[in-house]
Amino acid sequence: MSDIAGTMEVVADAGALAQRAADLIAERLRTAHYPFRLVLSGGSTPRAAYQLLACKDIDWDCCELFFSDERFVPPDHPDSNYRMVRDTLLAGEFVRPRKLLAIPTDGTVQSAADRYDETLRQQYGAGTLEAGVPLFHLTLLGLGEDGHTASLLPDQPVLQERARWAAAVPQGRGEPRISLTYPAIDASALIVFLVSGAAKRDALAQARAGSLPAGGIKPQGEVLWLVDQAAAGEEDQGYGF
Repeated sequence: MSDIAGTMEVVADAGALAQRAADLIAERLRTAHYPFRLVLSGGSTPRAAYQLLACKDIDWDCCELFFSDERFVPPDHPDSNYRMVRDTLLAGEFVRPRKLLAIPTDGTVQSAADRYDETLRQQYGAGTLEAGVPLFHLTLLGLGEDGHTASLLPDQPVLQERARWAAAVPQGRGEPRISLTYPAIDASALIVFLVSGAAKRDALAQARAGSLPAGGIKPQGEVLWLVDQAAAGEEDQGYGF
């Protein structure tokens, strides 16, 4: 197991953060072997990163795209993470991934979570996670001011889920959600957190110290925290550590 504190890299601002994230993903894709399973996150900083990534001339043939979480809304809803990815990353002329495995949002929230859980196991090729065999090769995550990541929300039963890889989160927000669970996120070769803004400063410190929810991740691989100076509390410094 790795340390959730991982490595922290500080950049100037949100724009630089999006650029660094896009460059990092591009670097990994250019040297990737088949299949490369990439988990996408929602949020404003990932949105900007996806727009930049969409413009890069990259061979996406080896890439399989997954989602960290999804609101239980139709795919064309303004709050849909799938729609955001479709309108940004997938709009790029070069972006033709081998697979796009969006979280379903039809039927009931529980049946949709069941189907995504089964999809993950099918793509992994086994029903049980094996040490040293990552489920995902790069997992992109955000961090909420309350310390949540994906839809691992404070005080919700999903935080105790250890058998499932995807689970319904029926409460805790205005709409039900579906989220990857700790076991699925833990089984990532590289987890990259994107954290921007002074409002995230306390959550960043607590998460890196192991506080729930984000700090509950027990990473099997590497963890990289990409943060801007405002989130790091280093407004007067140049580049991070």
